[in-house]
Amino acid sequence: MNRDEETVGIILAGGRGERAKPITLKSSDYIRSKALIPFVGRRLVEWMTDACRAQGVRRFYVVTHGLENRGQIKLLLGHGERFGVDITYSRSRFDRYNVGSAGATLHNLEQWDLQGRALVLPVDSLFDFDLAAMEATHSAEGAVVTVASVARTAQEIAGKYGVMRTDERGLVRGFVEKPGIGELGSLFPRTADDPAATLATNAGMYLVDCRRLRMLAREPDLFRRSHQRLDWGGDLLPHLVERGVPVATHTIGRLGDMGNVPDYLQTVQLVLDGAYEQMNRLMAAPDRTDPRCWIHESSLQTKDDVTGTTLAQKIDDGSVVVGAGVRIGRDVEIGPGVRLEHTDVGDGAEIREGAVLARSAVGESAVVGAWADITDTYLGPMAQALSDRVRPLRLEQFSAIGDGAVLWPGSRLCGVTVYPRLRVPALAGVPAQTELRRADDILRWV
Repeated sequence: MNRDEETVGIILAGGRGERAKPITLKSSDYIRSKALIPFVGRRLVEWMTDACRAQGVRRFYVVTHGLENRGQIKLLLGHGERFGVDITYSRSRFDRYNVGSAGATLHNLEQWDLQGRALVLPVDSLFDFDLAAMEATHSAEGAVVTVASVARTAQEIAGKYGVMRTDERGLVRGFVEKPGIGELGSLFPRTADDPAATLATNAGMYLVDCRRLRMLAREPDLFRRSHQRLDWGGDLLPHLVERGVPVATHTIGRLGDMGNVPDYLQTVQLVLDGAYEQMNRLMAAPDRTDPRCWIHESSLQTKDDVTGTTLAQKIDDGSVVVGAGVRIGRDVEIGPGVRLEHTDVGDGAEIREGAVLARSAVGESAVVGAWADITDTYLGPMAQALSDRVRPLRLEQFSAIGDGAVLWPGSRLCGVTVYPRLRVPALAGVPAQTELRRADDILRWV
């Protein structure tokens, strides 16, 4: 294929992942690249690379930022040899411009001298999309940019998502930034009359005509703005639409935003439930379909230290219940009386006797103590949620426990974030949305 006729991938991986903390933290002062967020047994950027490769993308360009971010991603992906693709990275001298998603894109399009089509993707989202269909829309409308859109109801949109105003052809005519429910009813009367009516929201993925976009970026006003902070959704797209540049929309199947803990956990659950067709094709088939679950053979043969029986034996005799939407990685030790549903369990984790987990993610080598009750919670790699029958631990309402943190038995946390490596005594009554970042924060609640 002629290089100008192929679609290349541009992965925007330079952000700091502030909203997703502590998932994006290895320690309180060491950022884990958003690209390396652990997700259903792999890192998020690995799934992204495989998903695009399965649709014909063979060349990738990764926009990074800073020593830690660049080093982590390059150590994982290399130059693409393991994935059967070719990967090029942004130059460090452009880091000062890589603070806005659109500015970073425009500067690197020039550096890489890209002329054909490019699919621009943020690294902190999961997309269910058909690239060939998106390319067909892009070509049919003669678009400079085609925006991947997700259809959402007014209730889903209100105060959370921006909305695109489109004409009958699907070309964008304007943007409404995070409107309230009343404003939506005024601007789009059909949503007031029909609660199920949907509108197009920006999914954050773009198919671009590199040559034409580069020409526009050389115009003085846009050139100046690209050397400041220029984002795709809030800056570049409105600028193009105001100029009359053809910006099309194409509806994709689904978007999973990993930008915060609740959305991350919801996306994990949807993937394990089979709601993402693309992930269904990339993942191995479930080991069991009723209920739908994956259990690695090494974990089925691992014995717990209470009964000395294997997980396979405990599932057969009913002393362990594995419900729908569960993935159990390698060498996981699970005690008797455990109940799991809609939960992802990483390699080497330990789930002790009587623990119950639902709609949660347990990182590699993490420990869940006996009789713990954990729902809607992220437990990071090597974190320890200690618990016993007399002092059971409870985590719920989108609590997030960072890498290597230790919670003592008896803790009751609802919607609380604990930063990596902290040692937290038994706490209760800590308000939701509280972030325990350092030891001083803990002392306030002891």
